[in-house]
Amino acid sequence: MPARTRRIAVDDNTRAKIQTTQIAKRLTNHILGKVEMTATQVTAALGLLRKTLPDLAAIELDLSPETAQRVINAQPMSADEWTTEYSLESPTRATESVN
Repeated sequence: MPARTRRIAVDDNTRAKIQTTQIAKRLTNHILGKVEMTATQVTAALGLLRKTLPDLAAIELDLSPETAQRVINAQPMSADEWTTEYSLESPTRATESVN
C-alpha cells in the first residue's frame, strides 16, 4: 500500500469527540453484557463523559406563547366584516400591527 501523500490533520476537538464516543460505546457494551467493567472503571467513564458531554438537565426551555389572544364571538361575521377585519390592505389592521 503506498504511503499517503497528504497528511490528515486531526484537531483537539475531533480527538475529544472520538474519545467520547469510545467511552460511550464501552459503557453501552457493558450495559448489554458484552464487556465486563469494574465499578471503578464505570465511575471513571461516567466522570469523563460528564466532562466531555453537555449536561442536558441544565438546559431550560420556555414554551410559553407570546401571542395576542382574541375573543371569539358566537355570532358569525358577514363577508364584509371578515374582509374589513382580516384584509391585508385594511388601514386599521396595518396601524394595529405597528403599535
